[in-house]
Amino acid sequence: MSDRAALLKPPEPFVPNETTETPANPHRLPRTVIPVRYDLTLRPDLDEATFTGNCTTTVEVLTATNTIVLNAVDLEIDEVHLEGLDGTRLHPELVALDSETERLTIELDAIAEPGTWHLQLHFRGVLNDKLKGFYRSTFTDGDGNEQVIATTQFEATDARRAFPCWDEPDLKAVFAVTLVVDPGLAALSNSAEIERTETDDGKVAVRFADTMKMSTYLVAFIVGPLEVTAPMDVDGTPLRVAYPKGKGHLTGYALEVGAFCLRYFADYYGIAYPGDKLDLVAIPDFAFGAMENLGCVTFREVLLLVDPERVTQPELARVTEVIAHELAHMWFGDLVTMRWWNGIWLNEAFATFMEMLATDAFRPEWEQWTSFGLARSAALDVDALRSTRPVEYPVVSPEDAEGMFDVLTYEKGAAVVRMLEQYLGAEVFRDGIRRYLARHQFTNTETTDLWDAIEEASGEPVRRIMDSWIFQGGFPVVEVDLVDDGGTIRLTQERFGYAGDLGGDDELEALRGTRWAIPVILTISINEVLTVERVLLEGDSVDVPVVEEIDFVLVNTEGTGFYRVRYAPDLLAALATRAATALSPIERYGLVDDAWAAVLADQMTAAQFLDLVGSFAAETDLSVWQRIIGALGALDRLIDGEPREVLRERVRALLHPALDRLGPAPAADETDRDRQLRGVLFEALGTIGNDHNVGDRARALLAESHRGTDVDASLVAASINVIAATGSAAEFEDFVARFAAAPTPQEELRYLSALADFDDPELMQRVLAMSITDQVRTQNAPYLLRRALSNRNQGSLAWFFIQDKWETINERFPSNSIVRMLEGIRTMLAPEVASTVFAFFETHEVPQGDKILAQHLERLEVNVALRAREAERFARSLT
Repeated sequence: MSDRAALLKPPEPFVPNETTETPANPHRLPRTVIPVRYDLTLRPDLDEATFTGNCTTTVEVLTATNTIVLNAVDLEIDEVHLEGLDGTRLHPELVALDSETERLTIELDAIAEPGTWHLQLHFRGVLNDKLKGFYRSTFTDGDGNEQVIATTQFEATDARRAFPCWDEPDLKAVFAVTLVVDPGLAALSNSAEIERTETDDGKVAVRFADTMKMSTYLVAFIVGPLEVTAPMDVDGTPLRVAYPKGKGHLTGYALEVGAFCLRYFADYYGIAYPGDKLDLVAIPDFAFGAMENLGCVTFREVLLLVDPERVTQPELARVTEVIAHELAHMWFGDLVTMRWWNGIWLNEAFATFMEMLATDAFRPEWEQWTSFGLARSAALDVDALRSTRPVEYPVVSPEDAEGMFDVLTYEKGAAVVRMLEQYLGAEVFRDGIRRYLARHQFTNTETTDLWDAIEEASGEPVRRIMDSWIFQGGFPVVEVDLVDDGGTIRLTQERFGYAGDLGGDDELEALRGTRWAIPVILTISINEVLTVERVLLEGDSVDVPVVEEIDFVLVNTEGTGFYRVRYAPDLLAALATRAATALSPIERYGLVDDAWAAVLADQMTAAQFLDLVGSFAAETDLSVWQRIIGALGALDRLIDGEPREVLRERVRALLHPALDRLGPAPAADETDRDRQLRGVLFEALGTIGNDHNVGDRARALLAESHRGTDVDASLVAASINVIAATGSAAEFEDFVARFAAAPTPQEELRYLSALADFDDPELMQRVLAMSITDQVRTQNAPYLLRRALSNRNQGSLAWFFIQDKWETINERFPSNSIVRMLEGIRTMLAPEVASTVFAFFETHEVPQGDKILAQHLERLEVNVALRAREAERFARSLT
């Protein structure tokens, strides 16, 4: 990346089904020899952080050859030979490891003829501290002793760090794993333990049943001082939770959710669970949130181990969602797998969609699809940028694969799947999913295989619709107007973009002309009678005739479409006056969300937006308030001095009545969402509203909680953040101590994250220094720095720290977390600081997240432009 223009250049359009399996791609393996079965034995040494292994891989030689090429990296190869079924043994003349392409090339002393052979390999490796491959994780037990776990994380391309293999998703095979471990240690893998024997050196060889045919990235093995719950029988599947010793009291909820999801998905998919057992495993150090290894799903502790009585509703919902997401993968991803990494979006998007369906079925009162509005907004925010990408795009290298794990893969992908499901109807859509899974089980697919199956089930042009959403970036704004003297509703589409992003040169004018096949669901009110219609908007516009004068029209009914809506002024006014009574919470959410996007697009002023949300004073829904408060926080960053004080007064006037309606503490019959809303309003009043009375109340509530008084978890979590925003050095020290001694993973993260909010440069320097020490786990440190970057007054200190410690950060933190940490640069609104951000990334790369980094930088430009455009006129409007 040589200059700013290159950073923000839109990606090239993706050609559907374009293959990356060519001789010119050094990251793809030849298909002359392919694996059928791995008999793998591993001996981890937890004290020395090393392991040895041997593997007999049954292979099919498809074309006569004397060269075998497979994947390996960071391994020492000690012995190799190839043996035929007739006893013929071929020896290597050359064994070469290429660290750049992560390939192991074996040149044999004779030609291997087509047929079945056994490749014998002995190798050694290191249990690394990078949280990928076969790696080392630690925790401190109840006696204060450090305990070590050896565990795995192979997605996308890191199985090759644990054993030589054909590490590509379409090269599926059966895995037979044996782990040789010290007595007394737990040993887990993908399938059930079938034999345990003592070895001559006093260790125990634990052998596991053969797996189904599956991809290398789904293999898992874990060894260490873990405890395991008694198995729960779920329609014949033993379900357990494995956890670091001493945390068994936090496992009950995961078992409840896991059992529900196994049954829910087996019914939805129409196929029994494909494994022979299911372990949910809590890992102290984990780079991802969780990983769908067949039968042995691994999680961050905070996303599996939970005390339901001590967490907020979002914390509990997040645990539920993540368990549901990973179990959805047992079928969609594990049983049927994408052919290559360009299709990973489908695995993750569909699992995200299914997590919402399952969680909604598990706890309908949580209104999951309303909550999903926040996630969809995050995807829309990125997808509005020039530097967005198609959901599916060519993946060449391991870095490309790693960069696929972003908001467009998960949240945009899930949103467009939901849009299709609601347009077709839930039952028809499910029939297509069942058809797809039954047809392709144990094999690999392309994205279009799914669309074809749903198209067969529905009779609708599914592939044509979905290709327009998957193979091109961005999304439309649907403009709504009345024509023909009110006899026709005209819907018109154009690409949506933030101010300045879509104008100027020919390239950007071409982007403006992008069109989608938009499945529009709209509600029309005539004489207070509502009708719902479905329209496919494929060209520039489509007309919907109406027989009488309408009261109002709502486009994007129930907020299931992945597009924004812009109404003609009179239609918007008619809708706004009826919002409180005629619209559902997610539809009201959409009005606020689209309005804030209009501010960023310079189609509405900040003052107009503030007036609009002022009309929501009677709002009662959690998600709507969360969207309003998020925008108020952004407005707060635009101004200082007297105008900021006036804004704070407006915030207090808007939020206090809503909080007063809820009362100071939960009622016995109150919903979980109302409990959380109380915490959200309380926190916003104490931070954005700078309400000193709320600050005093927060300190009193937290003190009561520390004394053992039963204080609602939502108020406890909110109080922590309120105190941090105005906290003293003594309160900082208290938070550090409580972070270190927290009794649950959720409380540990609450106190750790809040440290980044203290508004004192010396305290911020302490937080920054902590982030690159063992005081903060490397899985958590990048997110602590991301929050520090977002500190309104001290964020620049965090940015200059990251610049100064760039090499240390990249060596220390998991590679997938670097670009996530950098999301905080979006808030560097001061032009002089923003310019240093751009200058830094002209000479520093994040190869595993270059597309996401470009989006962060462009979003920073949008925010800087917003401040330049709005700060003065917004300040004038307030004073």
